Amino acid sequence: MTRDLNRILIGTLALVLAGLWGLPFAYSVWTAFHPEIYAANFKWNAPITFGNFVEAWNSAPFALYFVNTLILITIVLVANFVLCTLVAYAFVRYRFRWAGFLFGLVMVQLLISPEILIVENYRTLSQIGLTDTIIGIALPYLTSAFGIFLLRQTFLTVPKSLDEAAQIEGAGAWRVLWTVYVPLARPIYLAYGLVMISFHWNNFLWPLIITNSPEVRPVTVGLSVFATVESGIEWSLVNAATLMTTAPLIIAFIIFQRQFVANFMRAGIK
Repeated sequence: MTRDLNRILIGTLALVLAGLWGLPFAYSVWTAFHPEIYAANFKWNAPITFGNFVEAWNSAPFALYFVNTLILITIVLVANFVLCTLVAYAFVRYRFRWAGFLFGLVMVQLLISPEILIVENYRTLSQIGLTDTIIGIALPYLTSAFGIFLLRQTFLTVPKSLDEAAQIEGAGAWRVLWTVYVPLARPIYLAYGLVMISFHWNNFLWPLIITNSPEVRPVTVGLSVFATVESGIEWSLVNAATLMTTAPLIIAFIIFQRQFVANFMRAGIK
């Protein structure tokens, strides 16, 4: 009897929490597809319109914001895949002095919040003239201690016999890396890439601080500038713009959700 009661209470609490989370989302969708006069007036027969999306798109350079975001994510992904792979491969394949100590220093980064380094990063980029640039936004994220740790642990699971067989065939260190280690870690790369894309698509504080002109703003900063006091009163436009900026991630998840789950499960097994 007690177990059944606990299950009922837990299920009820889950439904309540789901309902509370769903209410803001439902309100955003409602206001985005209805005229401004129905933003706080829920009527089942209210006319549906797509004019909010058209007006929001024309009110700010969202096309430029999307392009900047794609360029930023591409730079960060390529740099992380290359640099994290090389560092993880060096820690696994080579035995050198102070390897454990150096790997410990890399892991210290996981204990440091990125917000702590914002002032120093901004000062450094100001001195070298990279503020208000896409490279300046991406520079602090070109490598990651989490990525190094994840790939190192994955490379440790690669059978030593494959490495030795490749060496017997005359493969050097670079060929062993790109033909043995990287293909076997493909699910990890996909899972890590998905996490990086989601993080940098939604990253807000650092791009807001480092950028000043709309020519280099990513989509999250562009949305925040759009939703200022001047246009923030029109909630239909603000919510329409919000749905436009989040739509790519939502659509990608709906289409590739099975691949997402499979890759993360493989990464967990590894």
